[in-house]
Amino acid sequence: MSSNFKSIPIIDVSPLLCNKWRDVENEGVSEVVKQLDQACKEAGFFYVKGHGISDSLIKEVRDMTRKFFDLPFDEKVKIKMSSETGFRGYQRIGENVTQGKADMHEAIDCYREVKPGMYGDLGKAIEGFNKWPDSPSNFYSVVGEYINLLTDLSRNILRGIALALGGCPGEFEGERAGDPFWVMRFIGYPGISDAKGLEMPENDIGCGAHTDYGLLTLVNQDDEIPALQIWSNGLYESTLHRVINNSPKYRVSVAFFYEPNFDAVIEPLEFCKQKLGGIEKCESTIYGEHLVRKVLTNFVA
Repeated sequence: MSSNFKSIPIIDVSPLLCNKWRDVENEGVSEVVKQLDQACKEAGFFYVKGHGISDSLIKEVRDMTRKFFDLPFDEKVKIKMSSETGFRGYQRIGENVTQGKADMHEAIDCYREVKPGMYGDLGKAIEGFNKWPDSPSNFYSVVGEYINLLTDLSRNILRGIALALGGCPGEFEGERAGDPFWVMRFIGYPGISDAKGLEMPENDIGCGAHTDYGLLTLVNQDDEIPALQIWSNGLYESTLHRVINNSPKYRVSVAFFYEPNFDAVIEPLEFCKQKLGGIEKCESTIYGEHLVRKVLTNFVA
């Protein structure tokens, strides 16, 4: 990732949809692969268009999120997150922690549901089922459709990224991410004037500086900026980012994290190591272990 990129690129990913990615010689596919490679190397972020998800659904998800956060605290806390819920549910402003500091946002955290014993001891900490709001009444049905569409979109974008790295389209399927875990966060950032008045630590940062720790992140927010991170032996590096809402307007963001298989071993791809002369820059880890370590240190009681 270059530190001197001047703008976030806009990439039309439509050539990767409808199985067109199978034809790697297709001119449209070749062009989008080239753009993905450049964006991942230089910015680590890119805007997505031609993704096939309707503007009305994207807006509806944001609007429902805003309506939930507009509810009285007593209503929101009915789906309160706790260790007993597998860390799913609502968290109040200041409950999420980044680098030891409370973040100025509230959120609903959702994960792919994990049945007891599904991943053995590896997944025990996040066993549970998502806690969906009763209001808005259509929250669950709309979000279910949205998650399915984002899952398909993520899979297609990753096929393009696999080609950009020099691999085959299915590098991130099978044992790596053929049965992807996912995480979703519905986030609300108070306007700066409101944040000043809250009885929380003096901290105007909506979310402190961090890098995402999954495979691919798609973000639907008020200024509609998607973002990306992927393991690639350092060829594509995650971009450090943070959130500061300097506006008096309440800001909504819905982040979808498309992850590897929960029990996948994450290690540099062989063809990525070859590009760096056989050097392995990253140690291997099991995705589920990594996620659970992060979850257990992300919150304050």
